[in-house]
Amino acid sequence: MPIYKDRRDAGRRLAELLVERFAGDDVVVLALVRGGLPVAIEAARALEAELDVFLVRKVGVPGNEELAAGAVASGDVEVVNDDVVGALGARREELQEVIDRERRELRRREDLYRGDREPIDVRGRIAILVDDGVATGASMAASVAALRQREPARTVVAVPVAPSRARDRLMLAADEVVCAKVEDRLPGVGAAYEAFPQVEDDEVVALLREVRGESD
Repeated sequence: MPIYKDRRDAGRRLAELLVERFAGDDVVVLALVRGGLPVAIEAARALEAELDVFLVRKVGVPGNEELAAGAVASGDVEVVNDDVVGALGARREELQEVIDRERRELRRREDLYRGDREPIDVRGRIAILVDDGVATGASMAASVAALRQREPARTVVAVPVAPSRARDRLMLAADEVVCAKVEDRLPGVGAAYEAFPQVEDDEVVALLREVRGESD
């Protein structure tokens, strides 16, 4: 049974919890694009907070790309799990090739979404990382690790929906987790929504222009 009409509806309901917790604090809302942006817009509006996109690309283990060896993220952040790489015997040169490839894609998206704007500085501030939901929590945990490299005072994960196991996993990764709805059984994030279309690059660009008050 769907919980939310769409991502904007989910964002408004998540925002109510965030306002109760963080109203008046020095907050930056960071949207995990692409699906997290419509949710984050509603959260940032309710908190009267700055909004930015936070791009993360998983770095797969060479020869086993589904297994994460680390991540690259907005702000020239790079996180590598040397224990995973060492245990699998992956050579650093091979891993660097994967890192370089993912960083090129990250920069392409950064250029498309942000242009020449620098990422908002989160150092010493409360950084709220927003997505439209989590399934396993693995990607969000990698995002939290990457965000910590930018030295926020607190790292908060905020999502409209998550399975209890994923929520508990993220509670170990982040300083705080705000989840509007915890579901013991969640076949996929899309199951929580009546409408859950793919968010394409052109929609992200249009939404960011709307937030910045730019005209076509």
